[in-house]
Formats: sequence, C-alpha cells, structure tokens
Amino acid sequence: MAVIYVDADACPVRDETVKVAERHQVEVVFVTNGGLRPSRHPLVRIVVVDQGADVADMWIAERAGAGDVCITADVPLAARCVGAGALVLGPDGQEFSRENVGDRLAMRDLMADLRAADPFRQGGGKPFSKADRGRYLERLDAVLRRAARA
Repeated sequence: MAVIYVDADACPVRDETVKVAERHQVEVVFVTNGGLRPSRHPLVRIVVVDQGADVADMWIAERAGAGDVCITADVPLAARCVGAGALVLGPDGQEFSRENVGDRLAMRDLMADLRAADPFRQGGGKPFSKADRGRYLERLDAVLRRAARA
C-alpha cells in the first residue's frame, strides 16, 4: 500500500494532500522539524525529526520507495526518491521523473552558482498560485491512481 511522504515544513498543499489521500485511503506522513499542529485524522501521521539541515529529507529518503509518493520542492530529495522508485510531485503539481530530475538538479545548481556570484541578485521563484494548487490536486490524484495500479 502506498504511503505519501510530505516534506512538510514549507509545504503549501498539506490540506490538499489529505483531501486526495482520503479519497484514495492512503496514509500521509508529514515530516517536519517542528511547528505542525497534531492531526486527529486517521490517515495522517506527523513525524518530528531533529533540527538540522536536511534531517527531514534524509528521513524521507530512507523510507520512500517503489509505490510510494513523495511531495517536495527540494530537488535533491526528489532525485533520491525518484532513484528509489517513488513517484515524486512538487507542490506546484510538476512531477519529477528519471527523465527530468537530472536537468532539474543541474538548473538548481546553476541558479545557486549565479546567486553566489551576485549577492545582490534579487528575486526568487514565482509566487504559488491557484493554478498551481489546482494542478497539484489533479496530478496527485493521477499519481495515486498510477501507484495503485503498480
């Protein structure tokens, strides 16, 4: 049975994830360094890991595997989960796959280098939109159907 692992600290689609998981009767594990309120939902489990860089990511990467779903915006975590056979979605509904995760890692590294070279560089990613939320709901539903068939 699939499990949805959510890199939960900055995840804007926690409620949407539970809504779709409920429809599919799939367990959701929110992994956090703290700060999430407990949930009484029977399909939701909250795992609080130690503080520190990438501790939540490591916890998820050690557990996510074939048939599971990982929700993260963290490209290195996505790459590890894809490598383990998990299906991976970003909060904006974009899917990470074996075909695109290498390019996305390279782009992430390039952007980090550009920011490091110009400390006054302003801006960041585009704001999270209603369209992103809608795309996420559709894609998570499709990914869970695919996981159920596998």
